[in-house]
Amino acid sequence: MTKSKLIQMHNVGIVVESLDNAITFFTELGLKLEGRAMIEGAWAGRVTGLGDQSVEIAMMVTPDGHSRLELSRFIRPKNISDHRTAPVNSLGYLRVMFEVDHIDELVSRLKKQGAELVGDIVNYENIYRLCYIRGVEGLLIGLSEDVRNKK
Repeated sequence: MTKSKLIQMHNVGIVVESLDNAITFFTELGLKLEGRAMIEGAWAGRVTGLGDQSVEIAMMVTPDGHSRLELSRFIRPKNISDHRTAPVNSLGYLRVMFEVDHIDELVSRLKKQGAELVGDIVNYENIYRLCYIRGVEGLLIGLSEDVRNKK
């Protein structure tokens, strides 16, 4: 028997209240809307363990085409928990990190969309400039700019 191997990461899922606002925010960040659909019925609930469900999803793809965010808005069943304002040292999945080319300019644009800088933009050993922002709906987003080849 052949041993199964990992091929690639397909996507990271984020549950939101407003799919339209999330699409707008992640589009401003640089992702592209790949598709939008309703996922309904018992078959989907068998995968998630939630039973009969109705979920509107939007798939956002990075410019290189290799990574995706699946944004989900649950219509049924209703959301039962909210982790969006959890601090960075909370257990579980917490943030998504994106590499960007001009962090200062992007943070400025995202602030106009309502994003807030969590701490500071810091320089890590002249390799990266890094920061966390709270974006749409308070989602924690990491940004990283490679500064090794920039003068």
